[in-house]
Amino acid sequence: MADFFTNVLFVQLINGLFIAAGIYLVASGLSLVFGVLGILNFAHGSFYMYGAFFVFTYVGFTVGDFWPALIIAPLAVVVLGVVMEVVFLRPIYKSDPLYQLLLTYALVLIFGDLIKIFYGAENLSVSRPEGFESTVTVFGSQFPSYQMFVLLPAGFLTVLGLYLFLNRTNIGRTVRAATQDREMIGALGVNVRLLYTGVFAVGAFLGGLGGAVLAPMGALYPGMDFDVIIEVFLVVVLGGLGSMAGTALGAIIYGELKSFGILWVPELESVFIYVLMAVVLVARPQGLLGKKVEGGH
Repeated sequence: MADFFTNVLFVQLINGLFIAAGIYLVASGLSLVFGVLGILNFAHGSFYMYGAFFVFTYVGFTVGDFWPALIIAPLAVVVLGVVMEVVFLRPIYKSDPLYQLLLTYALVLIFGDLIKIFYGAENLSVSRPEGFESTVTVFGSQFPSYQMFVLLPAGFLTVLGLYLFLNRTNIGRTVRAATQDREMIGALGVNVRLLYTGVFAVGAFLGGLGGAVLAPMGALYPGMDFDVIIEVFLVVVLGGLGSMAGTALGAIIYGELKSFGILWVPELESVFIYVLMAVVLVARPQGLLGKKVEGGH
């Protein structure tokens, strides 16, 4: 009985980390963009949706060639993100945040309708890549092999890559400086417009990468952007808006609460994270690892 109980806890722990890795892929992009640009991009969920649909399109054209799509689809989303930043967001950086939120929400509706026009309203799916249809054994427990790919190579490498980029490169240090004082980097001769566009492109890539990686894990449908953006907002608000470490922590907390909630109280599993977020926001409004953000660009 003790062994059974231990195995169940282990399985749920790994499942929680899998959920965390998937949501972090998307949430990290939103958190990065907010930290530098100060814009809470509601359309970030659309990047996730388009990444998934671009994978579906590429795999359909190449008759199952999945792996190149993991790079091609996010890069296609980057093009969409750069156009969005230059044409729509750049003119309103100094506007009231409410206008920015309304604009990005309007773009969500447009992006969603375009998906319906080109793909229809039916659920679509992407098959798991060859060699990842089975399960793997970890300490005596069975897990889908593709789920372990999402957790280890995809999730872990994204966390490591972002950490190295932000902490070990000159561009990354400039980005971190921008999260602290946007006016200062302009005074130091940094091309702020180019920096903003570049950061937004990285955020779009991460959103598209999340959609591409998770495409084989569930149905693709118009409206999946709304579903994921709610989860993403929960994670970044819980961890602290603009804090990459906070986003990672928030993703882990979200994943484990969801996993163990499904095990113990499945009818209330979605309530736990909202209760925790309410408690955190009352005790620490800036989130677990967030800092108070000074307004203005």
